[in-house]
Amino acid sequence: MSKDKFTKPEFSLSLIHPRNWGVWLGFGFLAIVVNILPYRMLLSLGRTLGHLGMRYGKGRVHVATRNLELAFPDKAPEEIQHIVEENFKNTGMALIETGITWFWPTWRFKTLIIEKDLVALREKAAEGKGVLLCCVHALNLEITARAFGVLGVAGYGAFRPHNNPAYNFIQYWGRTHNGNKLIDRKDVKQMIRVLRSGERLFYLPDHDYGRNKSVFVPFFAIEDACTTTGTSILAYTSKCSIIPGSGFRNGDGKYEIIADKCIEADYPKKDEVAAAAYMNTFVEEVILRAPEQWMWLHKRYKTMADETAPKGIRYK
Repeated sequence: MSKDKFTKPEFSLSLIHPRNWGVWLGFGFLAIVVNILPYRMLLSLGRTLGHLGMRYGKGRVHVATRNLELAFPDKAPEEIQHIVEENFKNTGMALIETGITWFWPTWRFKTLIIEKDLVALREKAAEGKGVLLCCVHALNLEITARAFGVLGVAGYGAFRPHNNPAYNFIQYWGRTHNGNKLIDRKDVKQMIRVLRSGERLFYLPDHDYGRNKSVFVPFFAIEDACTTTGTSILAYTSKCSIIPGSGFRNGDGKYEIIADKCIEADYPKKDEVAAAAYMNTFVEEVILRAPEQWMWLHKRYKTMADETAPKGIRYK
């Protein structure tokens, strides 16, 4: 195994060295808060933290606003401002949702999730067919991933080890509840093996990952958005099914888990450009289920098709 591939973090006495006490205290405090307070109070706390964060994150406010202006040029400034405010509130809630995902017992976690439609995913599981479960960078992604496990359709997620060993141990432990497993994000061969063996792989094709292994295709109103070709690479080499999935929070504070359609029948696996554009139409569909809960704080349109154009010029 190469040096950039990880192995499962194991507990050792070195993890409780004084240099790691801050990590343990921080996560310990989060675990206590999410387990003591009722969910409605946690929801209010998270959204309040996010609202306060707008005061100190002016740069991210600009990024979110600019993303929305680029993606939805027909929206009025007032509507964009409202989405930005809700987006920041949901960003604050993401911290609480991480605590809920990592530290709530399964019996309590189940009270928050609703199986809206998993028929297509369950059919593929019954067939023993591997599935590339294409989700998006929703702010409640941690909740969504565990929810699939709780509902009996666990999968593998891409994992980037943290530099702090204590944080890395806690993060790995928190993300592998209810049957979920993790793969190094650089280990494409293992991802393909997982899909060929009939398992599910969580994959997020919605961000701008840079020019490498990417093409420029429409994404919302931008005609040349840098989009990963990873979806077609994995789908073509593994012969898996492709199903978009989501788990957005509804007005009652419950998380609706959806993975309702197989899209590989018309997916142009051998044409990277057409495949990326095709995938983006479903990514857009998923995001529009709850646009205020997607990660607009990320510079989605930073990489330009024109290599001479400065990176991030759209955000100047």
